[in-house]
Amino acid sequence: MKRLTSPATLVLLSLFAASSLAWAGSVNGTKHPLVAEYSVTAPYSGQLSVEFGRDLSYGRSTSSQTVNQNQMATVVVAGMRANTLYHMRARIDYGNQTWYDTDQVFTTGPLPNATHAIPTVTGLRPPGEGVDLVSDLRLDLGPLVLDADGSIIWYYYVPGYKAAFPARLMSNGHIVVQNAVDLREVDLEGNIIRELTLAQLNAALTTAGYQFQVDSMHHDVLRLNNGHYILLTQEHKQVCDPNCVNVLSDTIVDIDQNNNVKWVWRCFDHLDLNRHPYQWPDWTHCNALVYLQNDGNLLLSSRHQSWVMKIQYLDGQGDGTLLWRLGYQGDFTLTPNDPTEWNWDQHDPSVLGWDGSKITIMLFDNGNQRPYQGQACENSHTIGGACYSRGVVFKLDQSTLTANVAWEYKLPFSSWGGSAVLLPDGNVEFDNSADNGYGNASRVVEVTPGLQQIWRMDSGPVPTNWYRSIRIPSLYPGVQW
Repeated sequence: MKRLTSPATLVLLSLFAASSLAWAGSVNGTKHPLVAEYSVTAPYSGQLSVEFGRDLSYGRSTSSQTVNQNQMATVVVAGMRANTLYHMRARIDYGNQTWYDTDQVFTTGPLPNATHAIPTVTGLRPPGEGVDLVSDLRLDLGPLVLDADGSIIWYYYVPGYKAAFPARLMSNGHIVVQNAVDLREVDLEGNIIRELTLAQLNAALTTAGYQFQVDSMHHDVLRLNNGHYILLTQEHKQVCDPNCVNVLSDTIVDIDQNNNVKWVWRCFDHLDLNRHPYQWPDWTHCNALVYLQNDGNLLLSSRHQSWVMKIQYLDGQGDGTLLWRLGYQGDFTLTPNDPTEWNWDQHDPSVLGWDGSKITIMLFDNGNQRPYQGQACENSHTIGGACYSRGVVFKLDQSTLTANVAWEYKLPFSSWGGSAVLLPDGNVEFDNSADNGYGNASRVVEVTPGLQQIWRMDSGPVPTNWYRSIRIPSLYPGVQW
């Protein structure tokens, strides 16, 4: 016998359907072909996020934001591949319950015509272990975020603006990009949140009473929690002894949210001009900054001195004292006492651990000046391919100024660039920017502590060079993909 639905039930179903439609969200494109905006009126007060993926299992999520009942809210959804249909739904966690919107669909647009090299991948890593933020110095496309299989899921592109020197993901979810004369903090849609030009920086130096100007902003930038930028800049000065040359040097500048210069440190004031072991008069060629959370000081990597230096910053109150220099002819005694074991022309130092006076540092050791049978390893072809680059971990005791090599992973010689990142599971990722064993293109590898390579990504087929490739959890603060 056929069961009839009562009029009262039909009314309830109708009201439920109307209620569901009242809260249904909508998805629209943005000026960025790989980024969408999801808008929804919140039926409850709670934490709003958006789940998204290529099927109804979704799999990825944005960060969450607080919403109030009946509030219209918009969530930016980023981390999608080009020309692909995505499913997404809003989620609100309230109390011990969760509300989901109905499924919405969105199709991403194409990559811009500027793309001339998409990475190829020769291995895959398991999902759920982050994505890679790549700073490519040759691509028109600028900085990229790549999925585990090499798919581009975000980029920053403005015609004529190459800005990957480098790109950094900030704790506020913005990405800082720079070229020599312009620094931009952008959101995921590519909107400029803050911009600093070289002309503005030099004007700020003059206003603060400094008697020099800088030629470029380069290689690295930090954004502190107080909104200050710590900039790595280059300046030059004519030195005559007896012949006159324009010496290139580096200067650190701390500038606040209002573009006021708050603190300055110059290599010209703290290092010996008579020590120039590599590519004079490009004297210091610094390439990385690290803010030390434990004591408020800074690390500075000087490639052409082959030193990582600790500088007394003290959150802008330090006098700039050079506390120590890690590297050949620096302040530490190295075990084993072998010059080849020092860091040579390094990139990308980072702090892995800190215990009292003891600190553990990892860096990418290029090895250009590493001694081999009386020669430097500048060109590995000329000395039989015996040279190498490596990721290396140093354990330092700052009280006794002693150091030892705790771990290393040797790679084909890379004459420049590179990065080393410790991953949450204890594995390490290296970017070999100009991999000599791979035709001077870039190769990224992930290795275990036991030195087993478990994943690799190549930057071909068209030659490209990744100054850095940094594994990040996701495009959203506090979210792991």
